Amino acid sequence: MMDRRTMMTGAGAALGVAVSARSYAQIKGANDRLRVAVVGVNGRGQAHMSAFTKQPNVTITHLVDVDSDVLAKRAAAFAAKGNAGVKTEGDYRRLLDKKAVDIVTVATPDHWHAKVAIDAMDAGRHCYVEKPIGIAPAEGEALIAVQRRTGRQLQVGNQQRSSRETQQLAALIGAGELGDVYEAQAWYANNRTSIGTGTEVAPPANLNWDMWQGPRPRGPYRSNLVPYNWHWFWKYGTGEICNNAMHELDVARWLMGLSYPKTVAARGARHFYKGDDWEMYDTLALDLLYDNDRAIRWNGQSCNGQLTRGRGRGVLLLGTKGSAVVDRNGFELYDLAGKMLREVKAPATSETTGTVGEGALDVYHAANFVDVIRGRATALASPIAEGHISTTLCHLGNMAYRTNSVLTVDPTTGKPGSAEAMKLWSVDYQPGWEVKA
Repeated sequence: MMDRRTMMTGAGAALGVAVSARSYAQIKGANDRLRVAVVGVNGRGQAHMSAFTKQPNVTITHLVDVDSDVLAKRAAAFAAKGNAGVKTEGDYRRLLDKKAVDIVTVATPDHWHAKVAIDAMDAGRHCYVEKPIGIAPAEGEALIAVQRRTGRQLQVGNQQRSSRETQQLAALIGAGELGDVYEAQAWYANNRTSIGTGTEVAPPANLNWDMWQGPRPRGPYRSNLVPYNWHWFWKYGTGEICNNAMHELDVARWLMGLSYPKTVAARGARHFYKGDDWEMYDTLALDLLYDNDRAIRWNGQSCNGQLTRGRGRGVLLLGTKGSAVVDRNGFELYDLAGKMLREVKAPATSETTGTVGEGALDVYHAANFVDVIRGRATALASPIAEGHISTTLCHLGNMAYRTNSVLTVDPTTGKPGSAEAMKLWSVDYQPGWEVKA
């Protein structure tokens, strides 16, 4: 059977044949069709649905969520767009008992990421998992071990790794365009509002609260926890640093060729809406110091949306020959006097500070993942080993903040020398729901 490229550029093109990604994906009997289940469809999962629908000969067959209302709404909207036959499920484990899917994508709350991905790989499925890859660094170690043991493909949702423009900038930096890049300054700004003061109440009938908690020890439902505010509770969330800084920290260390730092310092506070239930900082300054006096700095503002260089998020790279500013939608090069030398814009944009974060990069990242599975590409853009390092940088920032200390880090393992910080390297689990290799 001709692949889609042959059909579009070879004999098919001579006959004027034009096959869309969606129509090609429905060709019956195609021997490399991949069936996808999206787990968690209230937020980021919508971007997964969109991205994988655009891949040739890929079909989303199942949507999974613990909220029956959300599940019905997403399935109806998906079907209305021409995606007939999608099935719904409230428990992802029922899919793994069958040979119903080839790929599982994970867009659940953070405390579920590692558990679903490990269960999927153990069941023989390839997996695309959102960042952060886990709620603690030990979960990243488990993911690496399971991926190696099973041989399944595991792509981490750092979609800017698939940006053509960022890849172009990486090549320019590698060629010495900026000289020695000695510092990266990254940022994120939003204007989140108060989450208020919730109460312990019975969970809504449409939400399977036991399943929502999953690996975490059981506790009462709170009225202001679901669907998004769990991000700001230590039991379930990982803060703005894992929620958003991971993207820019990943880009910075990729472009600078860095791994784990020597020291980690974090200065944070809750400046806004004091007295509500938000348990974490809403403002954090993170410093990662490396050998040869190189540094990565991140400034996070959850509730102050003041832009930096006209952007809500991005990375400024400082070099001995010049500088560059890069975000999801392109980059700019500057000389040492601050004069712009070049501007490269992405032809299709990606969302930057929204909760769904949908855009062209999702499509590219999913395409890379699918191509590796099919043997048409040799390497994942964001394999688990890289995703684990970037996630751990974020966890180390939380550890430094929570222990109010500057951490000295083992550059080979990422583990802090502080016994107090190491207490946060792993978490407790509900019996029977452990995350392990």
